[in-house]
Amino acid sequence: MEKIKAVLFDMDGVLIEAKEWHYEALNKALALFGYEINRSEHLSNYDGLPTKTKLKKLSVEKGLPDGLHRFISEMKQIYTIETIHSSCRPRFNHEFALAKLKAEGYRLACCSNSIRMTVDLMMSYAKLSQYLEFSLTNEDTKKPKPDPEIYLMAMEKMGLRPEECLICEDNENGIKAALASGGHLFMVKSEDDVTYDNIKARIAQIERGRVT
Repeated sequence: MEKIKAVLFDMDGVLIEAKEWHYEALNKALALFGYEINRSEHLSNYDGLPTKTKLKKLSVEKGLPDGLHRFISEMKQIYTIETIHSSCRPRFNHEFALAKLKAEGYRLACCSNSIRMTVDLMMSYAKLSQYLEFSLTNEDTKKPKPDPEIYLMAMEKMGLRPEECLICEDNENGIKAALASGGHLFMVKSEDDVTYDNIKARIAQIERGRVT
């Protein structure tokens, strides 16, 4: 029987309702130069990828000049920070879930494809930083999700085996990374699914040997 000792959370779409914020901020920056990622493209090809990877794909697929990447990234970050300041707020279900899980002895971490500044700012505004042992970002890894590096790094940092970890993910790239790491998956459809009861129910399934 496996015993879950840690819960690893993706951020966007899991702990923070920020997927729309990132989408709008990037498109606002791209629009300065006449480019756009439409919603169907975003969902099918770009969701969950770091901005740097999205811009590389845009250069290949839509001819975005490589020389614009840095400026667009900087503008996207400015727009994202503006939205965090105006829209990022604590959510009771998340605060309660993380506080109770930590009190019960589970080790908690955030593993995000976002950059360090964004992760730290969102976790602070959401009042979740105090419950996390650490956060890992795309600046801590060489390979972003769907590569499992960020989750393997978190497990190594905690000194735990993959089968001792539950990973909360919502999009295709994150789910691929979670499964490739060997950890157990709790697949969420939206931030509303991330509750104490749902996480504990998934842990109970795993510990009873029902790992599907």
